[in-house]
Amino acid sequence: MDVMSAIRKRRSIRKFKSKPVEENKLQEILEAGRLSPSASNRQDWKFIVVREKDKINEIAIASNNQSFIASAPVVIVACSTNPTRRMSGGQLAGPIDVSIAVTHMILKAVEEGLGSCWIGAYNESKIKSILGIPEGVSVVALFPLGYPDEDPPPRPRKEFKEVFVFEKWQ
Repeated sequence: MDVMSAIRKRRSIRKFKSKPVEENKLQEILEAGRLSPSASNRQDWKFIVVREKDKINEIAIASNNQSFIASAPVVIVACSTNPTRRMSGGQLAGPIDVSIAVTHMILKAVEEGLGSCWIGAYNESKIKSILGIPEGVSVVALFPLGYPDEDPPPRPRKEFKEVFVFEKWQ
């Protein structure tokens, strides 16, 4: 599968089969994140791979009771280990770098026949408590991962001319 096919096929999956994710597929997905770019190549991130069902259930509760998360065989919690570092343009590097890595992993998951759903709604202090994440580290996102048990249609997207301009703001 080429990258554009994976981008077009990606959906937010909220229903997973009970089938476990094979170790080789999980390793390839994690490798896609490890190889992703980061500001100044600092790689100020850590990803927690959760497969223990009790912890996944706790994560679902701490994620605003999004019960579908509990049906996934894997949840990956993406953290910035240097959340206050700013790039020269003034933007925080951590959330951007971690988001790039998560996107790489999610697209690789599509290529592997797996589904996921980007989760940004969670109680960070509860997630940190469940997983023993130390102070000074921020949880940027998390995503359940597994075999989809649904095939949602594509969501609407703005037209090209609504989001792109050339040479100057118009």
